[in-house]
Amino acid sequence: MSVNLLFKIAAVGILVSVLGQVLKHSGREEQAYLASLAGLVLVLFWVLPYISQLFESIKELFAL
Repeated sequence: MSVNLLFKIAAVGILVSVLGQVLKHSGREEQAYLASLAGLVLVLFWVLPYISQLFESIKELFAL
């Protein structure tokens, strides 16, 4: 996993956090929830190939 991916995840986290706070204070809690859900899905799509690679490595490790 590259450091660049970690910086991307941190940037999305900060952006979603600030956006969520702004939306909550303006009384739009539903949009804040959707923004945090969208951030979670975005990061999940970035991390999913690494999780798949991890499971493949574990499968190869225990294969007989």
